[in-house]
Amino acid sequence: MNDHIPGIQVSRAFHDNYIAPRLASFMPALPYASALVGPGSEVLGFDTSMSRDHDWGPRVLIFIRESDVLQQEAVLAALHKDAPAAFHGFPVHIEQTVVTTVPAYYSGRLGVCPSKVLEGLELLDWLTIPSQTLAELTGGAVFRDDIGELTAARGRLGYYPQDVWLFLMASVWNRIGQEEHLMPRAGFMEDELGAALIASRLIMDVMSLCFLIERRYAPYPKWFGTAFRQLACASELMPQLLAAQQAAAWREREQALAAAYRLVARLHNGLQLTEPLEVEPRLFFDRPFTVIGGGRFAEALISRVGEPALRKLSAFRFGGMDQISDNTDFRLLHQRFPRTPDGKSPLRVFFDHLMQGIGC
Repeated sequence: MNDHIPGIQVSRAFHDNYIAPRLASFMPALPYASALVGPGSEVLGFDTSMSRDHDWGPRVLIFIRESDVLQQEAVLAALHKDAPAAFHGFPVHIEQTVVTTVPAYYSGRLGVCPSKVLEGLELLDWLTIPSQTLAELTGGAVFRDDIGELTAARGRLGYYPQDVWLFLMASVWNRIGQEEHLMPRAGFMEDELGAALIASRLIMDVMSLCFLIERRYAPYPKWFGTAFRQLACASELMPQLLAAQQAAAWREREQALAAAYRLVARLHNGLQLTEPLEVEPRLFFDRPFTVIGGGRFAEALISRVGEPALRKLSAFRFGGMDQISDNTDFRLLHQRFPRTPDGKSPLRVFFDHLMQGIGC
């Protein structure tokens, strides 16, 4: 991996030395933006030499104005004409360079109507979008932006609005509160495999909470642990989480998880979003099981949500897409089914039905 050149570096050079000069020569009056965003390990900076075996190499996304969309084919033709077979030693596949518009590309990835890309998402829209997608669309690099739409769209997606942020953190704390006592209960019944499985779920919840606390979009499973190591809290939390994950017996897991709970509770208090809460783990009723009481933190956060609709939706306590499912096909539901006539994705329709059911 020592000889690996980051994909963003390759694509930037490809833009600067091929895309930009070619468009300046063939279409000098055309304003456009160019970037490397969307799917691809190089967008998040996690690519290695192994990444080169597919969908990696010199490529750029070119964004033109809606009023210039009829020139899309001309742009592609200019790029294809006498295109080099290789760039800096890497094969060139011009078809990997996409010409589109900001509303078209971002709406397709987000599962919202194009107007929302330019005007901003509704609060419920945020709950339907995997954090991986948000990371892809706000990560990567912008090489040029004559129009300003791309920079503005990325800025609007920079991070969750305050109330959505509070709501999502509350939902993760609630997940912890629902399962923290189940791990020792399974272990107490001499079900070490079951206890280990529940512990893994709790570890993932703690890690997810840390991404939210540090206001970072969490990537999907392949890069979840790698990205976690980049968080400010990782150096302190990693030993406890690894101990819980690798423990051979449930009492060891319980002690390691209790230490992790204490640390993440302190991080919560450090945000000063709620009144300070007790960070010391306690017994679960009269049972000899140590828990943090995740529901306390969930309640405190929900009490600070100002948006009435989200306050009511908190009755369900299952959060957004990332808390509901980690199933890949389900996360891509909006790409498999057409939006409704009013531009809503299937998952947004689901949330709308919930709101109607609770009188919103």
